[in-house]
Amino acid sequence: MADHVELTSEDVNEQRIEALKELFPEAVTEAGIDWDRLRQALGEAVDTGPERYSFSWAGRSDAFRAMQAPSNATLVPCPEESVDFDETENIFIEGENLEVLKLLQKSYFGKVKMIYIDPPYNTGNDFVYKDDFRDSIGHYLRITGQVDEEGARLTTNPETSGRFHSDWLTMMYPRLFLAHNLLREDGVIFVSIDDTEVANLRMIMNDIFGEENFLASVVWQKRTSPDARANLGPAHDYILVFARASDLGRATLRNLPLPERRLKEYSNPDDDPRGPWASRDITGQTGHAVESQYYEITAPSGRKYSPPQGRCWAISESSFRALVADNRVWFGQDGAGRPRLKLFLSETEGMTCWTWWTNKEVGHNQEATKELNDLMGSPDAFDNPKPARLLRRMVGLATTPGHDIVLDFFAGSCTTAQAALELNREDGGNRRFIMVQLPEPTDDPEFATIAEMGKERIRRVIARMKEEDEGKLEVEERDEDLGFKVFKLARSNYKVWEAIEEDEELGVEKALELLRQQLTLFENGLVEGARDEDVIYENLIKEGYTLNANIEPLNVGEQQVHRVSEDDRFFYICLDRQVEPEALQELEGTQDTVLVCLDAAMDDSGKANLAEQFHLKTI
Repeated sequence: MADHVELTSEDVNEQRIEALKELFPEAVTEAGIDWDRLRQALGEAVDTGPERYSFSWAGRSDAFRAMQAPSNATLVPCPEESVDFDETENIFIEGENLEVLKLLQKSYFGKVKMIYIDPPYNTGNDFVYKDDFRDSIGHYLRITGQVDEEGARLTTNPETSGRFHSDWLTMMYPRLFLAHNLLREDGVIFVSIDDTEVANLRMIMNDIFGEENFLASVVWQKRTSPDARANLGPAHDYILVFARASDLGRATLRNLPLPERRLKEYSNPDDDPRGPWASRDITGQTGHAVESQYYEITAPSGRKYSPPQGRCWAISESSFRALVADNRVWFGQDGAGRPRLKLFLSETEGMTCWTWWTNKEVGHNQEATKELNDLMGSPDAFDNPKPARLLRRMVGLATTPGHDIVLDFFAGSCTTAQAALELNREDGGNRRFIMVQLPEPTDDPEFATIAEMGKERIRRVIARMKEEDEGKLEVEERDEDLGFKVFKLARSNYKVWEAIEEDEELGVEKALELLRQQLTLFENGLVEGARDEDVIYENLIKEGYTLNANIEPLNVGEQQVHRVSEDDRFFYICLDRQVEPEALQELEGTQDTVLVCLDAAMDDSGKANLAEQFHLKTI
């Protein structure tokens, strides 16, 4: 018979349990995972010591509950707010990012190449996202004024609070955990942060991504001059960089161009075909030296060298001989100098060059504010934006010109989207972006929310780029995506069963009456006023298709059917209130092909017939 459609987002905890079952089938029982058997299977890998290193905070369990609770929300398409909705692959989602990240789990798992976020800094004034794992979508609608009932609000996190750091960590942990799932194996995440939480952020990222996947802590000079109020003013922020898998993530980061002062260190006096190189000392400290690091080296001239007093050679004798054979040791122009290692510019690893980014290289806060105000035509349109040059550097490092996906789920004024669009124009790339932003109210009379400001910024960047093209003769055809689709977080289009709890005051008769009313409501599984387009998008999200899946209308006899396809997968959905099963049987498909219909659209006999041909799911 028919199955019901998916009513909620992917259950993150269920995914992890299924992974455990696959890895340790011997620990699986009818009731679930047997902890004692699992410990036996893991053997010595289980840490049972009374004193072991761990990181916790007040609210950690709340963070896990918020993370594990599936979402029953959906994303509603808004073509009227979009640019080139039917053709573009760029996406802007207006909504609370924890809910959105849950909805993206099934569709975008392991597909995002780069994530950048600039989360609210824990200053005591910035709002904190208060996650209600029991009714998160209802909570979101209340705090954004989309429903009348009074509920919890976005609030400040004053330092007088006993959970000043804990509240911020509880907000960040589930979002970073879900973001980790979305990264590709060679994906990289960049997180901007200030001094207040950089240590705590590093700890939770170690916990989620693994300490071995830490790549760098970049210091960004955000001001043009030191703070005049103190000798040690906050003139810089940090950007923590982690990979999904360290080796793949490190390999994917593209080398930074060296600053001019460093380039001057490189030359090629011996005409090495590998190009310019710089020489480096080949000795090391003796603290952990072994016997193989003490040996005599004979230069080509015959001159002999031993390590200086208190030093040793940094490599073993066998490794040194291999380097000499590969012409990677320099003995000076006359062959008589002390040996030094040749480091080639072409092989310089970018990670060694960017522990510090100056504002001359990547911009500063004042530049960011000016470029946003110039673009938006509004003074002080957004507090503390990041400069587009800074984001272009990160996107350029972590992505290729191909179809890499860039995600920013604290999108703010959408500098990340601008950076991706501009970088695509610069190198002919086709990167795609996904921006997620809460509709937080602003004091700007032109833009009621930050989400509205972000959408308008993308529109104006696109308009400016199109204006630059006017009157130009195209030398070659350019496949450039200058558009974006807008979606908004909303309640599900499906009716959700509300359990009637036992209550002595309610009484049996009243409880039965409420039950009868609900059963009557569920004769149609969709909420009143649900648009077919919205239902189709909710289905494709919860079936694991991306928001760029192809939706093709089909006329099958008198029935209106849509074929939703992506890559080599597809499913059918028919939302007609009356369905003739014989007509739908003309569709091509097998029992693995999903067909979605309204449950009330046909009788049990019709469902049984369709279920023999398709994987029938009903609403």
